[in-house]
Amino acid sequence: MLKWIKDLLQKLKGLRFTQYIPKKLNLKYFKNDLSEFDSPDEVGSGSKMDKKFLEKLDYARGNVDGEMVFKINSGYRTQEWNMKVGGRFGSSHKKGLAVDIAYNGSRERYLLVTALMQVGINRIGIGKSFVHADVDKLKDADVIWLY
Repeated sequence: MLKWIKDLLQKLKGLRFTQYIPKKLNLKYFKNDLSEFDSPDEVGSGSKMDKKFLEKLDYARGNVDGEMVFKINSGYRTQEWNMKVGGRFGSSHKKGLAVDIAYNGSRERYLLVTALMQVGINRIGIGKSFVHADVDKLKDADVIWLY
């Protein structure tokens, strides 16, 4: 029996595992077709968003449910769209790791930033009418900046 287990472990070491990502997520507050995150020049591109990031956003949206509208201004971006809107060269939007969320007034800005931080989103940019949120691990963590 011990030899069989050792053989199995040896075989498993040689395998490459990939993360299983279901086609449809069970998101409570976002459309399951993810069209809210589409780049305007590529229908269906919202499916390129990082699934764990979407789950965090869904929880954050739940945290502000009833207190404000949670409108995604920008999610996934193609290279062309990113250039068109003046996005940065290394934009996390192109990786499906960033969103811009609209807000109205300082109260909604506070609710939004608080909700994002509560779910572990730790890269936040604050503009006059939107909050940028991303989880790009290749960039500095625990930062808040202004546009």
